[in-house]
Amino acid sequence: MDDQTLDNAPLDVEDEERLEHRNEVEIIQADHSRVVEGRTVENVMEDSYLRYSMSVIIDRALPDVRDGMKPVHRRIMYSMNEDGLRSSARHRKSANVVGAVMGKYHPHGDSSIYDAMVRLAQPWSTRYMLVNGQGNFGSMDGDPPAAMRYTEAKMHRLADELLADIDKDTVDFRDTYDGQNQEPTVLPAKLPNLLLNGQLGIAVGMATNIPPHNLSEVIDATVYKIDHPDASLDDLLQFVKGPDFPTGGVVYGAVPIRQAYATGRGGVVVRGVAEIVEGNKGRHQIVITEIPYALNKESLVIKIADLVKDKKITGISDLRDESARGNVRIVIDLKKMPIQKSCSISFTN
Repeated sequence: MDDQTLDNAPLDVEDEERLEHRNEVEIIQADHSRVVEGRTVENVMEDSYLRYSMSVIIDRALPDVRDGMKPVHRRIMYSMNEDGLRSSARHRKSANVVGAVMGKYHPHGDSSIYDAMVRLAQPWSTRYMLVNGQGNFGSMDGDPPAAMRYTEAKMHRLADELLADIDKDTVDFRDTYDGQNQEPTVLPAKLPNLLLNGQLGIAVGMATNIPPHNLSEVIDATVYKIDHPDASLDDLLQFVKGPDFPTGGVVYGAVPIRQAYATGRGGVVVRGVAEIVEGNKGRHQIVITEIPYALNKESLVIKIADLVKDKKITGISDLRDESARGNVRIVIDLKKMPIQKSCSISFTN
């Protein structure tokens, strides 16, 4: 009896044995296993959630220590470089950049790509900007950027150094999500971008919050480490005094800073900068020129106004925001009263 007859005719014991044998051969040839593994729902959920968490950690939420970038940032930079949008080129519509990134490299929504690119172009969010934006890219008051069809962008000068020599087999490449293109697994990154711009990421069961630092201090510490491989933490702290935030402010507390650098866990207190100046008619003003990092300026002004309205703060006659062209200037007019010259003004985030 041939195989075709076997498929249509009633099966006796011998035919069933032949069919089972044929199925075993097909399974072996297809590299399948006949082993049935008994698993509980808890086991399946645990394994699936672990796979999901690792995917989020590696491919979305946390930066690579080598170039300090999450996958979306790396893809934006690489796509702009491939399209010739280096710092010496002309600006191009942000919608063009976002479309290229989404179509070739990043299989997610356009809003997530645009939001990531906008942050790289905001001087109050990124210590050393990687994107040179043209148009409305938001403000310190929390105003949203204009739609991507209105704004334009290209790479910043610092971003050129992160992608220098990428065409000289300096890094490994892998297939994109659809297998049609290649993307770098990491950028060459001549500069320690993770320390310069810091990074914030929340994954599954894991998170990171690295503050930005000063370029000159980090390079001096790097040169010293190269010349002195056995340099201790205290040796490097002679050069890197602490974080350097794009909105300014004063960092207090040497002990918490050292603990953060030594253990990877810790926090710093950042205070804004304010001074008391003498205004017209003998009245004084408190002029705030720097605010803590990631503090919404408009929210700060509203909070002060609410405290005055609730009479929790007295002696204030007027409050206004005179900030312009990226320079912070919040003016608090005081009622006529004696002022102690040694008075200090501080507010923390």
